[in-house]
Amino acid sequence: MIEEVLEEAGLMMEDSIEYVTGQFAIVRTGRANPQIVQNLRVNYYGASLPLQQLANFTVPDPRLLVIHPFDRSAIPEIEKALHASDLGINPANDGAVIRLAFPPLTEERRMEMIRIVRRQAEDGRVSVRNARRRAKSDLDALKGLCSDDDLRRAERNLQDLTNRIIKQVDTLLKRKEAELLEV
Repeated sequence: MIEEVLEEAGLMMEDSIEYVTGQFAIVRTGRANPQIVQNLRVNYYGASLPLQQLANFTVPDPRLLVIHPFDRSAIPEIEKALHASDLGINPANDGAVIRLAFPPLTEERRMEMIRIVRRQAEDGRVSVRNARRRAKSDLDALKGLCSDDDLRRAERNLQDLTNRIIKQVDTLLKRKEAELLEV
């Protein structure tokens, strides 16, 4: 039973890492990154679909993202979705593809993005600690069923797992901050 509690806690903590990684990918760094727009919802023949289902993405240079729609008739709807998003980038349409030119970030905008990324990392850490708290309460519920030594060992393993996952979040944060500060 102890192994199941630790395994479930590990899975929940790994989900937190995946969430933080996804949130970091969405933050615009001044470089073209398809992950910024691939989940953007587009109204296509009455259905709201993610852009990744309607187009391919290429990055010919670091500041340019080219969107190749599978169906050219979807271009106006894709443009409309890009305008409605809060990306702050104006799409350029040539009839066959849509180009997004990413302007370089100002120092003020970089600092704002770093604050956003730090907040997202803290949300990830809180999620990891919540998973730890749930697992700890599950372990406490097993007090009469398992030996005290096994429970203490499990709590140590749980704390080691928590520390390792939080260190991963911190590493992701440092990497993203370095990417944002890169000119």
